[in-house]
Amino acid sequence: MTTRDPDQPTRITPKYDPTQPIPTEQPDAATQRLSVPPEIRAAANQGYDATQEYPPYQTGSPPITLSPPPDLAPATPASAGTVAKVIVPVAIGAAVAVVLGTYGKQHTPTGIAVNVAGFSGPLTVKVWLATAGVTLAVVQLLTALAMYGRLPGVKGGWLGPVHRWSGRIAFLLTVPVVIHCLYALGFSDYSTRTLAHSLLGCLFFGVFTTKMLVLTKRGLAGWVLPLFGGLVFSALVGVWATSALWFFATSGIQF
Repeated sequence: MTTRDPDQPTRITPKYDPTQPIPTEQPDAATQRLSVPPEIRAAANQGYDATQEYPPYQTGSPPITLSPPPDLAPATPASAGTVAKVIVPVAIGAAVAVVLGTYGKQHTPTGIAVNVAGFSGPLTVKVWLATAGVTLAVVQLLTALAMYGRLPGVKGGWLGPVHRWSGRIAFLLTVPVVIHCLYALGFSDYSTRTLAHSLLGCLFFGVFTTKMLVLTKRGLAGWVLPLFGGLVFSALVGVWATSALWFFATSGIQF
């Protein structure tokens, strides 16, 4: 007779009942949520077909839904919000251009406005201030291109300050020019050149006003600032070409 060790636990062997079904392991809720039906698994492997309707998987939890890929999703007009945000700045800029043109047309020219020591007359002052302003505008254009990655190899933290300050100084240099044009000469239209110069001058200050107001807006499309910045630069170059460049071409370099 074998003596059982009292320190060993007693092993109980369950009795087999052939009349009872063998229990099977039921998946828990987490396993049910993670299981994916074969139809949806095949769709995920082969690619989603937006034209095909897939049956929902009934597991007691919400059915699995697949979203269409981004290229099949309906496009949202991102420019709609941008246009709404720039309407007021454009309207204000247009009003500035109209006011300047109206004043220049209705005002009686005085013939003299701005003079600086060292120059032969107010006209040469205007010519060289405009030339300096265009030079700084070119600097601002180049720094803007560099910041947008259009000038390979040109980068650094100095681009932002140089871009901003070159624009500020260029604008300050144009203020005496516009005072001279409006107060001393008025809105001139006696020739194609003077008419173009007057229109471009009004356009420059109108677009500049719009650009400054647009800078305060957030969430605009990426094309907005380059567009208005390009218009400001183009208008200023046009003003310079119809005045200072014409002066240098007809009268030579004078001070």
